[in-house]
Amino acid sequence: MRIGELARIVGVTTRAVRHYHRIGLLPEPARQPNGYREYTLRDAVELARVRRLTELGLSLDEVRDVLAEDAGKELAEVLTELDADLRQQEEAIRQRRERLAQLLRQAEEDGRLPAEAPVSPALATLFDDMARFSTRLPGPEPAMAAKERELLTLLDSGSGGGNRDWLDGLLHALSSDPEAMARAYAVYAQLDQLAEAAEDDPRVEQTARAVVDSLPEAARRAMTPPADQDAAPDSGGFAEALLAEFSPAQAATVRRVIQLLCEEQDR
Repeated sequence: MRIGELARIVGVTTRAVRHYHRIGLLPEPARQPNGYREYTLRDAVELARVRRLTELGLSLDEVRDVLAEDAGKELAEVLTELDADLRQQEEAIRQRRERLAQLLRQAEEDGRLPAEAPVSPALATLFDDMARFSTRLPGPEPAMAAKERELLTLLDSGSGGGNRDWLDGLLHALSSDPEAMARAYAVYAQLDQLAEAAEDDPRVEQTARAVVDSLPEAARRAMTPPADQDAAPDSGGFAEALLAEFSPAQAATVRRVIQLLCEEQDR
């Protein structure tokens, strides 16, 4: 087949094909006696793989590295891997559409979406529970509750492929136990009271112990640093940014919480 047909089958432009030839990303077939290049099925498969990899977010340099690793494979192997790539994308699209459908239903039922949206279904349920609980409070919702939602949204977004046992444990406990929600809001109120306090305020110890007591067991275990890791909560960039959002007394409370969790582990 000619370059135009190749490009049309794969869904790219002839200009893109020529560019891939120039940068060595796609082998350029020898010209036939009539002066035209003749492309084969393998050329189409390789071009389709280039397109798939770039659609997945890889740079052209990264695509070149991937293709170099595939050199020498049989056509059936390349086709199998391409099929696997497509299955993964189909599954990702299916999951995204399910999440979008849920958000659309929520918007239709509630007339709006929460400020933190979009979040995972579990976190969306928790935020709904928090909103209902806050309406029963005698006064305004503690500012720390809103800050907690922001933090959970960030951690939920960044834990898709990592260890999120502690987050799942926390979400399950807060969503399934009304007393856990009440304890959490009591802790939020205590932390709010430390907004203008110094880090040596005597209420820091009491609040830190209340935070630890409010954590479900699964979340406690997952949040406790391994024995061979630095337990200091302000030793990393993320932790430093997090603590910078708190008052001196609130930051001291967070540090004390980590210390208490480590002490529990040592016992």
